[in-house]
Amino acid sequence: MTTMTILDAIRTTLAEEMARDPRVMVLGEDVGRLGGVFRATDGLLQRFGDDRVIDTPLAEGAIIGSALGLAISGMRPVAELQFLGFGAQAFHQLTQQLARYRFRSQGRFAPAVTVRAPFGGGVRTPELHSDALEALYVQSPGLKVVAPATPADAKGLLAQAIRDEDPVLYLEPLKGYRLVKGEVPDGEHLVEFGRVRVARPGDDVTLVAWSAAVQLAELAAAELADEGISVRVVDLRSLVPLDIDGLVENVIATGRCVVVHEAPLSAGFGAEVVATVQDEAFYDLEAPIARVTSPDVPYPVPGVEHLYLPNVERVKAAVRRTVGAPS
Repeated sequence: MTTMTILDAIRTTLAEEMARDPRVMVLGEDVGRLGGVFRATDGLLQRFGDDRVIDTPLAEGAIIGSALGLAISGMRPVAELQFLGFGAQAFHQLTQQLARYRFRSQGRFAPAVTVRAPFGGGVRTPELHSDALEALYVQSPGLKVVAPATPADAKGLLAQAIRDEDPVLYLEPLKGYRLVKGEVPDGEHLVEFGRVRVARPGDDVTLVAWSAAVQLAELAAAELADEGISVRVVDLRSLVPLDIDGLVENVIATGRCVVVHEAPLSAGFGAEVVATVQDEAFYDLEAPIARVTSPDVPYPVPGVEHLYLPNVERVKAAVRRTVGAPS
């Protein structure tokens, strides 16, 4: 094991996968000479050369379209969108070309593309950089969507994504890039898609989260333990495919559920979690399912984003309501 940040784990995994398989390449804005705007691809150009590490124009649609063409030609491209919010410029290529290509070609072509995209708040970015838009891509059949919250999962899910025959949207937590550290297995490490991770055991209520919201849930759980409330924290890790059995099992274990995410409330992926639990575990629930999210307004200017994003106090208040404890 080696202690790494999430950013370290991503950079290490890209290098390991490129060394393992000569078909793996990276492309995107500033991924080569600069090493990526967050330095996630630092050193790759010098090690693997400019035929496998390609700086592209400022054109997200061209990045994804090129990645698709490279994939059906036999390569394993890892395309970077500097921020998930910029995916709007590539939405057609992502959802109507890349995601559909295996279906459209009746399985003849495997669009084995990994699209890396940082997202999420807490780092005071300019407009269009922090929006949590994962639910938009969940509604694109054919596209897998994963969101690691720890360095170990950052490595395991990225390696799995690069080796997958389907296109994968790999979401990276902006706030966790350098703040979240943890032990990462040395050598080959794969994390299977569609398997939840129990980040913290608990008996009274289950907190469901993904990406940076997992650390938020863990902080709230630790403080609630001092109040005598035992909180289980479940990290979905994979939105598509979703581990329905694992999700339901962990909710049934406590009989109560609170979902936490950074996206706005309406039609966020939390709504899908709620609907799934209602369908599969209705008679095991002892209280209505609660959601802690951002409000249905555009992402605000950096100086007030702390008023917009879910925080520990809001999560604790939702848990207290769910278990019937006084606020």
